[in-house]
Amino acid sequence: MKQFTIPNIYRSRLISGVKEKRKAADKLKKDFTPTLLNLGPLQIYLARHFGFCYGVENAIEIAFNTISNNPDKNIYLLSEMIHNPRVNADLQERGVRFLQDTYGKQIIPFETLTADDVVIIPAFGTTLEIEELLRSKGIAVEKYNTTCPFVEKVWNRSEQIAQKGYSIVVHGKPKHEETRATFSHASANTPTVVVNDMAETIELAKYMTGQKPAANFYTEFKGRYSEGFDISKDLQRIGVVNQTTQLATDTQAISDYLKEVIRNHYQLNESNIGERFADTRDTLCYATNDNQTAVTGMLNTPADIAIVIGGHNSSNSSHLVELCEAKRTTYFIDHPDKLISKDHILHCNWKTKELSEITNYLPAGSPVKILITSGASCPDAIVEQVIRKLASFYNAEDRVDAFIETL
Repeated sequence: MKQFTIPNIYRSRLISGVKEKRKAADKLKKDFTPTLLNLGPLQIYLARHFGFCYGVENAIEIAFNTISNNPDKNIYLLSEMIHNPRVNADLQERGVRFLQDTYGKQIIPFETLTADDVVIIPAFGTTLEIEELLRSKGIAVEKYNTTCPFVEKVWNRSEQIAQKGYSIVVHGKPKHEETRATFSHASANTPTVVVNDMAETIELAKYMTGQKPAANFYTEFKGRYSEGFDISKDLQRIGVVNQTTQLATDTQAISDYLKEVIRNHYQLNESNIGERFADTRDTLCYATNDNQTAVTGMLNTPADIAIVIGGHNSSNSSHLVELCEAKRTTYFIDHPDKLISKDHILHCNWKTKELSEITNYLPAGSPVKILITSGASCPDAIVEQVIRKLASFYNAEDRVDAFIETL
């Protein structure tokens, strides 16, 4: 796999050493047990896979190269590069300005752009409408496009099955940049609808089988379907694709559910189900899947608490919190400064995004055992900073340095 040039501010000797050692010992990625950092009174278990993925490293390399190569130009990002406050702040400090916020609200009018300006497409990709608007201004969209290759893979797969007459069901958060982009690309080729979760999928299925009156669909799924969508016929042949940062198990469950609904409704079997249902399992992102599987493996280790590090508006980070919360008391932070002290932590609710200060989050016993993972857009340097902050509460910072020397 390609190696990217990432600024040293995001790298960590500790985390790089751990990852390289695990990779060498487990080249086929079959061992999902965590890595123990034994710091004496503090024991930290690092997930087998976490942190920057291929798409994020690709985006960061392109963005920083773009800044270096265009010192005299206005440089814009369509929206946040990735969902990590540190990375976005670093780009802004280097003069990059955002045209939209993460929900598509305009910050700088497109009308002010000129053909001499540089516009970077973020890792989530963008809609065909925005691409065309930028091209109409003479802006080279392809030149500074950091869209994740695995997001583009979903778009390509959507186009392939659209050409075979299937409609598309997108499993994604409707307001997320990636979902908006995937919806745009899919709906350009075939009728498309977005479902947020299994509950919405079950309701959608009722329209497929005629259990709910067709007219209600246009109210219930308002803003979620493509122009001209005909509920009476456009869900007779479908394929399910995903926003790549969703829980892989959720996407698979949604796909399996709709497949079974179609099988029963049209009285099909495994040999002919393909007439009405396209197999799209190949659209699940490898990094999302690896990180989520690693969390599952990590949670088999007895521990006091879990800490997930990532941007609070990061979809993939939020899902890691969701997985951890099912088995452990879990805290969601985006920076070591959220570890206010040994007794106080500023925790983010992954559902509401509300911050709350929690006391006595670290247990009194010894050794304290903490599970740690991070989202795909979280720099390794921040993970090390969190580990060192926790170690400082137990006067164990020198043990971190000693552990590095063993790698």
